[in-house]
Amino acid sequence: MATRRRKKKKGYLSLFLLAAIIAASVFTYYMLLEGRSGFAHYPAFGIAIPEEYSIHGIDVSKYQQRIAWDEVKAMQVKEVRIDFVFIKATEGIGKTDIHFFRNWKKSKQAGLTRGAYHYFLPTKDGRAQAENFIHTVDLDSGDLPPVVDIEQTYGVSLTALKDELKEWLTVVENYYRVKPIIYTNVDFYKHCLGKEFDSYPLWAAHYFEKKAPRLTRNWLFWQHSEEGRVNGILSQVDFNVFSGDSTDFRNLLVD
Repeated sequence: MATRRRKKKKGYLSLFLLAAIIAASVFTYYMLLEGRSGFAHYPAFGIAIPEEYSIHGIDVSKYQQRIAWDEVKAMQVKEVRIDFVFIKATEGIGKTDIHFFRNWKKSKQAGLTRGAYHYFLPTKDGRAQAENFIHTVDLDSGDLPPVVDIEQTYGVSLTALKDELKEWLTVVENYYRVKPIIYTNVDFYKHCLGKEFDSYPLWAAHYFEKKAPRLTRNWLFWQHSEEGRVNGILSQVDFNVFSGDSTDFRNLLVD
């Protein structure tokens, strides 16, 4: 009887080990498949898309984590696909986005038109912030112009904020020989920036609008949602459109 019990125990142990090996193999297979296929798949973009625009894009930072750019490029719903991406590069004086260099390289390899942006802190020196961006970002022919993202005053007076922002814009324009784009939300532009910056191309954030951001001035890009879904990206992502056609878009790119 003891011998038979030992044989049964060995049999159960063998079955358990076999089951564990199979489970581990299946887990490894799906992990590899998930990585190869781009981490996440969505049947549609998950938001209402303003389809009257022909050129669509997203913007990303470290919050989108590791991105499978080939999957982003390959996704298409009806006539809508991702043509461009703005990638966070720097913030303030000493910060670089932890995923910038990978995103910068991989997005171009996937065939997307790319652009880099700096998150501006009004409490910091504008020239030093511009130098942080310049030391981080090498623009190639075919890239989008540099972008400065300004959304809050952080308690700084509007006069001081505008002075530092103008310094950033001037230094960056002199270095890259192209006029930078200002990104901000519609209310911040109206109340904090206004006519002094009307000569700069504008990327306007304005959600829950169906046709366009509510602005009296011209704009280049419109961030119309922050809740989009794209293959290859696990988290929600901002969606944007370009205001012109393919010729206008090509003419905007860095020579």
